[in-house]
Amino acid sequence: MPKVSDDRLAARRREILDGARHCFADYGYDGATVKRIEESTGLSRGAIFHHFRDKEALFLALAQEDAERMADVAAEQGLVQVMRDMLARPQDFDWLGTRLEIARKLRTDASFRAAWLSHSADVEQATLRRLEHRREAGRLRDDVPTEVLVKYLDLVLDGLITRLATGQPTGDLTAVLDLVEESVRPEH
Repeated sequence: MPKVSDDRLAARRREILDGARHCFADYGYDGATVKRIEESTGLSRGAIFHHFRDKEALFLALAQEDAERMADVAAEQGLVQVMRDMLARPQDFDWLGTRLEIARKLRTDASFRAAWLSHSADVEQATLRRLEHRREAGRLRDDVPTEVLVKYLDLVLDGLITRLATGQPTGDLTAVLDLVEESVRPEH
């Protein structure tokens, strides 16, 4: 039997992730059954689970991918820019609507919670580092601990994801993000 190249394996993994992302966006975490993931990816369950242990591992791989992408943007441009990207390209983040379902799973499944939190930590750490650099440069308010500002921005991010996931209008949210950005700057 011929050996499959690393490039082909990476391409197959990418196909699975892309198809699963759409499936989770369309059906939610619980509704994204293995059969639906098969249909969305056009691949058999054997092909899918050759790359991922199970549905949870597949979902967490997507979470890791997004956490890394968001952490890169947060580190370079700030968490508010991540939110601006969500507004500009909601289709790239639509699967995050599953976060509403995930909140339930986080409360009831300790192993899932641990895995999810380790993925979320990347974005939080990138945000914390960026804010600390901004504070050192005098471009961040210094009357509130940096960790509190990170939690504040994370709450705003959760609210934005919820709003996008529930299909609420987003027309006024650019001004809201301007306000959020202004609220973490030092007073002049």
